[in-house]
Amino acid sequence: MQQKPPTEVIESAHREHLTALPFDDTADFDNADRGFIAASDPCVIKAADGRVVWDNDTYSFLDADAPPSVHPSLWRQSRLCAKQGLYEVVEGIYQVRGFDLSNITFVEGDTGVIVIDPLISTETAAAALALYREHRGNRAVSAVIYTHSHVDHFGGVLGVTSQADVDAGRVAIIAPEHFTEHAVQENVYAGTAMGRRASYMYGALLARGPQGQVGCGLGQVTSTGEVALIVPTVDIRQTGETHTVDGVEIEFQMAPGTEAPAEMHFYFPKFRALCMAENATHNLHNLLTLRGALVRDPHGWAGYLTEAIDAFADRTDVVFASHHWPTWGRDRIVEYLSLQRDLYAYLHDQTLRQLNQGFTGIEIAEDFALPPALQNAWHAHGYYGSVSHNVKAVYQRYMGWFDGNPGRLWAHPPQAAGPRYVEAMGGLDRVVEIARGAFEQGDYRWAATLLDHAMFTDEHHGAARELYADTLEQLAYGAENAVWRNFFLSGATELRDGNFGTPTQTASTSMVMQLAPEQIFDALAITVNGPRAWDLDIAIDVTFLDTDTNYRLTLRNGVMVHRKVAADATSAQATVKVATKLRLLALAAGDDSSLGLDISGDTGALQSLIGVLDRPDPAFNIVTP
Repeated sequence: MQQKPPTEVIESAHREHLTALPFDDTADFDNADRGFIAASDPCVIKAADGRVVWDNDTYSFLDADAPPSVHPSLWRQSRLCAKQGLYEVVEGIYQVRGFDLSNITFVEGDTGVIVIDPLISTETAAAALALYREHRGNRAVSAVIYTHSHVDHFGGVLGVTSQADVDAGRVAIIAPEHFTEHAVQENVYAGTAMGRRASYMYGALLARGPQGQVGCGLGQVTSTGEVALIVPTVDIRQTGETHTVDGVEIEFQMAPGTEAPAEMHFYFPKFRALCMAENATHNLHNLLTLRGALVRDPHGWAGYLTEAIDAFADRTDVVFASHHWPTWGRDRIVEYLSLQRDLYAYLHDQTLRQLNQGFTGIEIAEDFALPPALQNAWHAHGYYGSVSHNVKAVYQRYMGWFDGNPGRLWAHPPQAAGPRYVEAMGGLDRVVEIARGAFEQGDYRWAATLLDHAMFTDEHHGAARELYADTLEQLAYGAENAVWRNFFLSGATELRDGNFGTPTQTASTSMVMQLAPEQIFDALAITVNGPRAWDLDIAIDVTFLDTDTNYRLTLRNGVMVHRKVAADATSAQATVKVATKLRLLALAAGDDSSLGLDISGDTGALQSLIGVLDRPDPAFNIVTP
């Protein structure tokens, strides 16, 4: 099946957007270009084995005018995000943009340079540091600051420093309190499912181009190199805390539970510069990211933005963030941060107002309108988060998944509901006929709903599959939200070409090594196949030789429980001594013969436990059963 061009319905809508939106406002382009020093030519970054992990040049097609297959507002945002190179924020602070989904920032100290947020991959961070040094001198890295606990803000740390330099005290790693806990939990506990859905969200495997992936709204795409983690050496615990790093004073503001569970803002008095991490960027962000996460708190988010305005605005000349471009000038900064604050506060307050009138999340989202000041602010547009799915997230945060209607309390899953709907409508061919009529009328949402039922009735029905791909493609062409576009295009691609799996794995060795033993046991517990383990009653001691600690694992009723206790061979069926945490994970994966392992007692009990651990599936189906 081949891609199709946009229909007249889509083209007509885009013509209206071109006249309705303030495209004559070019301030963002001026700010995105301000301070430009040099670009990377070519902007293609490879791993040691020659594999390309980043290629910004694939977005060169964005230099043209918006085509009819892309929402003109999204095209504008992608053009801005695709700008790459080294930029001066103010004298002494520099950013490299366009080398990954996020920005990396360099703050010059007395003897070296402080790195803020070293991107996703070792390779992209190293390339950014090389570009900085080419134009600012070969300054040593004196510290690394992680603004928050998402992988695009720490994963490339080995590209700018080493564990040896950190261990020797030559480089400090600074992060908000509880950073490591949240960083490893997100990428390990539900990491497989999040990774698979992220392949849809970011569209890393989609073709680049006017009918393909044009960006993510927050940046262009995720890099695919080595992901690592060095544990922080300095935890920031309270607002107002001040540290001097390499002669640079930094004043911190805690902002937990906002865009990330562990996040912070900070101010540089010397440079009159404020870093807002990822809580004020040039788009509406996610309250519940489509890849999956805990629901974020828009009320707290808005509150921390108010606190930042009150604490820093009167002494700030520039505000910058971990994505997009800075904003200069006190009045513009206050307006920008205030509108960002109002955006999250309005979503929160108005959703709660309507849910207390009895409306459900999907009903509130359908007719939710932002006030004119927010509609007219480019940085409040839903390129990454959307009003629609953020309203549903607020509803979920307070009310949960159930909307209160008893008819929806025990609904059939898609595999059971689909065939029933199809039968009620007169069979698959009739469903496709109705869907085709909806498609021709431009009602792509209804066509997609019908064809979703068709796929979960017979995923091999050729006409339904082809029309469903065509329908998702038109929904993509019409989307202002980049990740909605990527989801629609990913679904269409898999319907046409098959499952493309997950392009990246964030649960790297260095990430897993930061798991506490308790977190490792938690991670193993969620892989226990409960029904297969119902009849097992097992007690095993696990001793970590490198820390001389022992844990008792019990498996009863399909539940694995761990306790930190003294080893007791008389009450344990088996005792497992492992040299390191990593060796335990290798054992769980089936390696019982390599060095660093000693097993005594009933080895059959251990094998029974390992035998009921399921392997996560990084290529589970999404758009088909």
